[in-house]
Amino acid sequence: MQLSDKTPLSIVAVALALIVGAFVFPDWLSLMVVAVIAKALVVVGVVVLMRSGLVSFGQGLYYCIGGYAVGMAGEWLGVSDILLLLLIAALAGLVSGALIGLLMSRYREIFFAMFSLALSMILYGILSRTQTLGSTDGFNVVLPTLLGMELDVTQAKLLLYIVTCLLAAGAAYLVHRFFRSPMGYAGTAVEDNEIRVEYLGLSPRRVFYSNYVIAAVVAALGGAITALNYGHVGPDMAYWAQSGEFIFIALMGGTSHVAGAFIGSAVFEVVRTYALQLAPGAWRIILGTVMILIIIFLPKGIWSLTRFVKRKGGEA
Repeated sequence: MQLSDKTPLSIVAVALALIVGAFVFPDWLSLMVVAVIAKALVVVGVVVLMRSGLVSFGQGLYYCIGGYAVGMAGEWLGVSDILLLLLIAALAGLVSGALIGLLMSRYREIFFAMFSLALSMILYGILSRTQTLGSTDGFNVVLPTLLGMELDVTQAKLLLYIVTCLLAAGAAYLVHRFFRSPMGYAGTAVEDNEIRVEYLGLSPRRVFYSNYVIAAVVAALGGAITALNYGHVGPDMAYWAQSGEFIFIALMGGTSHVAGAFIGSAVFEVVRTYALQLAPGAWRIILGTVMILIIIFLPKGIWSLTRFVKRKGGEA
């Protein structure tokens, strides 16, 4: 049986292990796990795009849209149910991605990258100057509830942790199935040779559009989880440095498997946390050095180590 065939079972096992860990992890570790998963969801979308030859420097756009959708739903509509908030964020990502995707699916290579960056920075500029949304300071997000039940801070954090793990497991499984579907294979085929895909009767633009919308939805969900996790949203979520971080993580983890996004996010967060602790003034140097080493020795990302382990196991 191939390694990829075991992916659904592995997803369930990891999700259950993390959920059990919620009852023994210290608060700081639970907070980090949720933060890692939230960013990983955005990176999953980046990976979907990269597998079809598109590099987005503007996924912070949908990350921010998801976060602000949660914040505005709680602030203006009085919505606090976590399931409804996540649904609103997903719909915000779906609608905005579907509309903007009509334009973005026309562009390729550097034009796509710079256009996505420009859109993200436009949103950043608008939010930074909108007083009703807190301007550059942003605003606080409501404490989540579940099916009308009021929760204290500890219970709300536990709820968010469990929902995040379940959501990540579902998203990872669906994206894994997408990668193994005809449309998923069409994405990699388009990257190899767009003209030949057209000869096969498929529309490359349709493939790009589908991938773009998927990436928008998962990025919005990642932004929603981040907003609920920290209890605050701000325009920095749409800033170019945030979008660059997502690409950084995607390259670190690898694009050949959906697990690469989660592994890359975990490694990134751990390295940054300890780098900040050990060398507050030089943590970016440490992070950059780690990235250079990964590019040199693992050009296909940390996930590529599994192929090496599998090959060694086969030889044994």
